[in-house]
Amino acid sequence: MAKPFGFGCTQLGDGTVTITHRGRTAGTLRGARAKKFLGEVESGDAQLVMARWTGAYKFGNERLARNHPRNR
Repeated sequence: MAKPFGFGCTQLGDGTVTITHRGRTAGTLRGARAKKFLGEVESGDAQLVMARWTGAYKFGNERLARNHPRNR
């Protein structure tokens, strides 16, 4: 799959799905969870789905928080 945000996934022969982020394993799904994940990937934006399932996504306020006087 394309990796503009650094996410990728591979499906193994036994049905296990491994999600990677920038080359490192971010999560492993098996059974019903793997099937549900694959269904969501096919129906939506794969990168956003993988980010949501791994919890490795940003909320959009990081830049503002970094520039706040309290955080300098």
